[in-house]
Amino acid sequence: MKYISRFLLWVMGWKTMESPVPEPKCIILGVPHTSSWDFVISFLYYNSMGRTASVMVKKSLFWGPLGPIVRAMGGVPVDRKKGASTTLQLIEEFRTREILHLAIAPEGTRKPTQRWKAGFHTIAKAAGIPVYLGYFDWGKKEVGRGEKIELTDDPVADLKRIRQWYKDKGVVGKHPRNFTPGNDLE
Repeated sequence: MKYISRFLLWVMGWKTMESPVPEPKCIILGVPHTSSWDFVISFLYYNSMGRTASVMVKKSLFWGPLGPIVRAMGGVPVDRKKGASTTLQLIEEFRTREILHLAIAPEGTRKPTQRWKAGFHTIAKAAGIPVYLGYFDWGKKEVGRGEKIELTDDPVADLKRIRQWYKDKGVVGKHPRNFTPGNDLE
């Protein structure tokens, strides 16, 4: 899968910018999230490095023959009907697994949004894991895990720094009008 993923990225004109995260557990932010293709690019990127990044997938997709496929692609089952308990479910995943690189889109949607979700901050602080500023820049066709950001106990200030990093980097989404670095916290 590693070499197939490298080949597919090359054919599509993408460059990989950094090696995978060295820690066994982390959260990798996926920004900007403006298209379902973002998953494809990030999946190929991580697989091209011989690794698997996980993503949250609704629990109902893990039944029958689809279950093993979703798991093999890094799916982590979550019951989204329980609201805030999604955060608790993911904290538990980090506690029970030896290796987990979880990709999260803080925008929470592929549509334009001014409010980014801070659940990743809660999860990272509770699980004691680092956060990386992953990106897929459709303008430059570059994909990478970005740098590690040190979180404080102030999620609002941290999110402001994170948004500024993406703004300064100048990343462009597949649908540029759908990406705003945001100015508020949810």
